[in-house]
Amino acid sequence: MKKIAILVPESSVLQAIADPQYCFSAVNQFYKEAGKEPLFQVELVGVKSEVQLGNGHFSVHPDKLLPEAGQPDLIIIPALFGDMEKAIAANREMIPWIIDQYNDGAEVASLCVGAFLLASTGLLNGKKCSTHWGFTGLFRELFPMVDVQDGLIVTEENGIYSSGGANSYWNLLLHLVEKFAGREMAILTSKYFAIDIGRNSQSPFAMFKGQKKHDDDLVRRAQNYIEQNIDGRITVDELADKLSVGRRSFERRFKRATNNSVLEYIQRVKMEVAKRNFETSRKNIGEVMFEVGYTDSKAFRNTFRKITGLTPVEYRNRYNKMVVPAEG
Repeated sequence: MKKIAILVPESSVLQAIADPQYCFSAVNQFYKEAGKEPLFQVELVGVKSEVQLGNGHFSVHPDKLLPEAGQPDLIIIPALFGDMEKAIAANREMIPWIIDQYNDGAEVASLCVGAFLLASTGLLNGKKCSTHWGFTGLFRELFPMVDVQDGLIVTEENGIYSSGGANSYWNLLLHLVEKFAGREMAILTSKYFAIDIGRNSQSPFAMFKGQKKHDDDLVRRAQNYIEQNIDGRITVDELADKLSVGRRSFERRFKRATNNSVLEYIQRVKMEVAKRNFETSRKNIGEVMFEVGYTDSKAFRNTFRKITGLTPVEYRNRYNKMVVPAEG
């Protein structure tokens, strides 16, 4: 039997505790219905006997406290909520326990922004990690030694797992079910919970926010120029000339400040505008393409798909719910 310890941190998200408990308990039920012994022993583990969540609206009572929890096979760190640095500080007592259990052979999985608590252990240094797309900037700032993955839903390295944002942690739970119980059980679980087992990217949900939390005024001026000239074909040389700076120096400063190359940034800004158009208007693909400065439809489609994981048509059909009036 595999022992799973679901942590109950302060300032955590209730659903990110309840959902893995529900998931692995459901797998146990599937085993019972097949006349087999349950596969998982699932326990909630905390620092104290009662943890209040959701501004005091909910109370969670862990099954075990850290000193009595024993050695799990898998530790699950749920998503945190609110100020990440304060949430990490509130759960400092859990960090040495997680490190000790990992060093003794346990695997560790973080759900969504639970990656912040996982990264605080140092176990992610030099490793890949997924987290919520909206928190990657802060994550890189706090944990520069971790290789955070833009857009990926599930990462796995050396017995450490992490997931993308919000409900995409279900894809990590299915990944863990497949690892411990096999593909057939993972598919059954995905059907039971109506989760798409094949989804591996959170790119369609990401909103590009411009990455302006830096102190480089020259780079910020370049960003503003890009955003004000969406319909133009902007080159790196053009931007460097306008800012009276050498191209190589400009590219280095831009990458350091935004974590994107200049060309990546231009593409992401343009595709963000294209996404908004597809979501909120009846414009066809050609109209949107020209509005964001593309004249080559193949290049536009390829760039859009690279950034969102969907073709323009797929994106519009999924996210534009405008009703088309019936004919006749």
